[in-house]
Amino acid sequence: MIFTDDTVSALGFMAAVADTVPGASESGTDELADAAQLAALLDEWAFSGRRDGDTRELAEVRAVRDRLRAVWTLDRDHLAHEVNVILDEAHAIPRLVRHDDLDWHIHAVSQESPLAERMLVEAAMALVDVIRADQVDRLARCEADDCTGVFVDLSKNASKRFCSVRCGNRMATRAYRARTAD
Repeated sequence: MIFTDDTVSALGFMAAVADTVPGASESGTDELADAAQLAALLDEWAFSGRRDGDTRELAEVRAVRDRLRAVWTLDRDHLAHEVNVILDEAHAIPRLVRHDDLDWHIHAVSQESPLAERMLVEAAMALVDVIRADQVDRLARCEADDCTGVFVDLSKNASKRFCSVRCGNRMATRAYRARTAD
């Protein structure tokens, strides 16, 4: 195991949020276009805490999505700087909490803090583990030529190349057709 379960979950959630943009989403559309889509994503990932469900919150979360995409493939030093900026902006103070069906894990801001702030801080806390483990290369971009998706490579040998089976199959089919073309 490279990371703890809560870090893996937070990294997966980060990738899911980042991949709601049209070039990375499965539907090919913006999957954070309205509050209902945001609520569905939060429910799917069991993201707890305050939810306002208004247009301001949606706009703030869309800004978080852009920020996550921007830091995804930074080198270790630049990523560490950005993590520190996020934690500083939120005045984050890590503490152990246990809630719902989850055992002890870390939160660094209150569950009553705005959703966008909680999302960023949770991402930053997960990225702390990535940086400390010197595993920044596990944060990857899909190699499919028509996809802008991102993913966390949790494979044993860090060899994952595509964000989904769909992208991998599509690229394998293209490569096969290119090899067998007359």
